[in-house]
Amino acid sequence: MRISRLDLTDFRRFGGSQRGPASFDLAPGITIIRGPNEAGKTTIQRAIELALSRKVTSTWAELDQLRPWDEPAGAQISPTIELAFTDEDEDGSRSGRLTKVFAGQKGTVSLELDGEVVTDPARADEMIAAMTGIPSEGFFRSTASIRHHEMAVLDSDESALRDRLQTTISGADRGTSRAKKRLERVLRDTNARGEKNPGRLKVAEDGASLARDEVERGEAALAQLEADRATLVEARDARAAADATLAERRAMLEKARQAERTAAERDAAEEKFERYRQAVAITEELAILRDSHPSKQPLPALKLGVEKLRATDGRIREIRAVLGDEDEVVADEIPPEPAWRRGSRVAIALFIAGVAVSAILIVANRAFSVGVESALVALPGLILVGFGLVAAGIGWYLRRLDRKRLGGLRVDVARRLRGRSDLQEELKILEADIEKQLATIEQPSLAEAETLLAAESAHVERVNVLSAQYEGLVGREPADAVPALRDAAALEIEQKTAAIEALGPIAKEPRARERLEGEVTELEAAVERARDGEANARARVEQNAVDADEVALAAERSAMADERLADVGRRARIVETTLRSIEAAEQATMKTATRYLEKHMTAELESVTAGRYRRVRVDDKSLDIEVWAPERGDWVDVRQLSTGTIDLVFLAARIGLVRLVTGDRRPPLICDDPFVTFDQDRATRAFERLRALAGDLQVVFLTTSERYDALADAVVVLDGPTATDTAAPAAAAG
Repeated sequence: MRISRLDLTDFRRFGGSQRGPASFDLAPGITIIRGPNEAGKTTIQRAIELALSRKVTSTWAELDQLRPWDEPAGAQISPTIELAFTDEDEDGSRSGRLTKVFAGQKGTVSLELDGEVVTDPARADEMIAAMTGIPSEGFFRSTASIRHHEMAVLDSDESALRDRLQTTISGADRGTSRAKKRLERVLRDTNARGEKNPGRLKVAEDGASLARDEVERGEAALAQLEADRATLVEARDARAAADATLAERRAMLEKARQAERTAAERDAAEEKFERYRQAVAITEELAILRDSHPSKQPLPALKLGVEKLRATDGRIREIRAVLGDEDEVVADEIPPEPAWRRGSRVAIALFIAGVAVSAILIVANRAFSVGVESALVALPGLILVGFGLVAAGIGWYLRRLDRKRLGGLRVDVARRLRGRSDLQEELKILEADIEKQLATIEQPSLAEAETLLAAESAHVERVNVLSAQYEGLVGREPADAVPALRDAAALEIEQKTAAIEALGPIAKEPRARERLEGEVTELEAAVERARDGEANARARVEQNAVDADEVALAAERSAMADERLADVGRRARIVETTLRSIEAAEQATMKTATRYLEKHMTAELESVTAGRYRRVRVDDKSLDIEVWAPERGDWVDVRQLSTGTIDLVFLAARIGLVRLVTGDRRPPLICDDPFVTFDQDRATRAFERLRALAGDLQVVFLTTSERYDALADAVVVLDGPTATDTAAPAAAAG
């Protein structure tokens, strides 16, 4: 990570109501921040440390020292740090911006990286640690953040170098030796088994045993209560399930009823639509019929005219029939031969024939001497004579009847002949009248008039039938309003059909309402039974005299005691495992770190000391550092060297450790004037070494001297404080 810009607001001497925010541009290589004492160099170092490692939700007591000096003590101030940076990895470089507002529990963070914005404090700290390789503030201050006062104390304590190296390697705030002693003491106090001074493990075991005994005594009494409660729970579940099922069925029943009502309304709408549709069709047909009458005259007038024609035609037919009998009348003037005359002629002929036959037979009998009596021989002739007499009697009777008929006939013929002239005159008048009537109705003949009357009657009858049908369909509704009513009925059909479709499959199920009504009735009875069962179960629970709360408290106390016992045992195991792990990790870490330090410190010391020291040896256990002294031809403990050399060795170790603990990630290296004890040549070579490191690590160098300005990529100059105390000194007491 390389920081390109640092902005501070309300942060110690930077920001505040009098000064305003402060901004600093940093070079990607080595940047010198130079200024006199109290110019804010250490504040800038602290700001970078906090931005990269401190949580924004830290309590205000920890951050109270960050308040601007020119702000009153009670003012609500939120120190703010903003970093613009570039992160480089195998995939390339990414630009980002980090903003932290320290306000206790209300603190906020904003991390922008490649267009992604993270505001979760924990997630932001994880991402920053992943980019820098620095997991905590203590780790940062023990590796990549170097202060000059850390160098000054090394000469006053011969074990300080070893302790600081241990701190740097482990990333902790204290040495591992003190941690091991504390863990051993905790483990000893935990595992003590004496009766007078028992350890925490024994105390937890005794408490857990007593709590278990108390629980066992209460479990027998609690068994029945638990069974009753289980029954109550089952009853509640059954009642809840029954209520839910009943509510569901009632909802479905309401849907079915609504579907039934909607279907009925749709059927009514369909019936109305059909009536209005038929009425519209009838209206259209009536309009056509009323404009297409076969006759120009109204039906009553036409009917009256045709009836008159019928009467006149009938009279004409009668007169013509009477006049047609004229030939018959004339024939009656010469009466035909009476029928009785023909009968008389037959009677005479039969009589003569009978007499002749009788005479012939008698003569023959006598002539031939047959010997038959004459009466018998004349019998056929006598029979014919008898028939002739009978025919003569019939003829006489017919003659009397014929005379009577001929008398009446002659009287009737005379009467007819007298009225013939009157009938002929009447016939002429009637024929003229019938012609006039046909002209009135504009018809050529009575047959055509009859046909027209039949057509007009059928036409009017159809109109009357359709009018009656229309009135039966829509009553007195105006014809021009019927199409709108038909369309409204069609729209209602569509709406009702859509409403039925929206109700789902229940609307299409036949007899769904009857089925659901039966189910609802059964479910209501089931709900009542479930409620009765729940009430009975609740009554049994309430009547149970067992103090379930006490038993539950005892169980809770037993569980808590078991948890305490498990926790104490777990802590003991954790402490023991941690102690062993620390010892093993310390050995492995120290061995790895010492080899790594020996390799990298050699190059640093050789470069800065101009080849005087080229070999370094670090003890794996004590971390004592020795260098090969060319004058003695032997290894020399660095504590025997000058203060400047000790500082140089420590600085080389810190730089090497930064590479060791961060791996392939490169945090910014912040140096607070670590060369104060170096001479001019060694300081110049050390700074040149830092400049060489700047190709891999960004270096921020804080100093009061101008001697390194020419070697830096960028120089930031800070102004020192100018305020003075103008008040008069107080008088000495006494």
